[in-house]
Amino acid sequence: MPTRDPLYGQLVTVFGGSGFIGIHLAQQLLERGARLRVASRHPEEAWSLKPLANLGQLQFVRCNVLDERNVRACVDGAYGVVNLVGSFEGNLEKLMGDAAGMMARAAKEAGARAFVEVSAIGADLEAESEYAYAKGLGEEKVRAAFAEATIMRPSVVFGEDGGIVKMFADLIQMMPVLPVFAPEAPMQLVHVDDVAEGITAALVDPGTHGGKIYELAGPEKVTMMQLNRRIAEAQRRKRLFAPMPDAVGSFFSALPGSPMGPDQWKLLKAGNVASGQHPGLAKLGVEPKPLSLFLDRMMVRYRKHGRFADRTGIAPGTN
Repeated sequence: MPTRDPLYGQLVTVFGGSGFIGIHLAQQLLERGARLRVASRHPEEAWSLKPLANLGQLQFVRCNVLDERNVRACVDGAYGVVNLVGSFEGNLEKLMGDAAGMMARAAKEAGARAFVEVSAIGADLEAESEYAYAKGLGEEKVRAAFAEATIMRPSVVFGEDGGIVKMFADLIQMMPVLPVFAPEAPMQLVHVDDVAEGITAALVDPGTHGGKIYELAGPEKVTMMQLNRRIAEAQRRKRLFAPMPDAVGSFFSALPGSPMGPDQWKLLKAGNVASGQHPGLAKLGVEPKPLSLFLDRMMVRYRKHGRFADRTGIAPGTN
């Protein structure tokens, strides 16, 4: 006889569930029969999930994670809680530090069996970056409030509908010459579905994965320059990439209105690879998938002639 999924009928609250990772995690949880509560400042951004849910399986809650009453209402009756909240704007110490601890404490007092804190590779209380420090503070406060919580530290996340690859692909499509900041900075890009599977595994078996830190990184290491060149090649576009000295990157990040702030520049320059000090996706039962498995398909819509373009970017019979 088939075994019922351990998450079937269990209520899972996902803070920040309307974001990039949240949408993919929600799809996996709904498919496994879990009841899902999406808690977000803008829950309407996750309404695309409605057709995937059965009657009564999905609910949306507008939530301010800095308001303890809001948070406690969102975790009431939950079997598992996931914190996906992250930002480069506002008071990061409160948003990703204090709020994370509040969520964990509320979840523990509400009787939740599993809590997953989604942090980031590089999270560290000694970090120069405000973002990395705030994530490190969040980890510390979560562990203090919910000792059995699972800490997930993903690398740079990519997917067809969001993440770093899509961001660079949009720029490469438009601009014949592009500056590359921190061109030699290494990254281990991780696919969004692999991150979602890792989180799900922790919810399914908190007895095994609780109290541990996992680094969620992909199987390939690429530099920023290599990533840009691979995207351009997959788009069948010839582009000139200009490596920028660190001094230029630092200056650019400090300009008013710059798309890359000083904190993001510090993170970019440091790179983003697994330290090897903690278990990875394999220990969660997930085989990480390489960027090369997705890149060609992802870039089809960016090519001048779409799926009809040959290796040169020209549609057959048009030259």
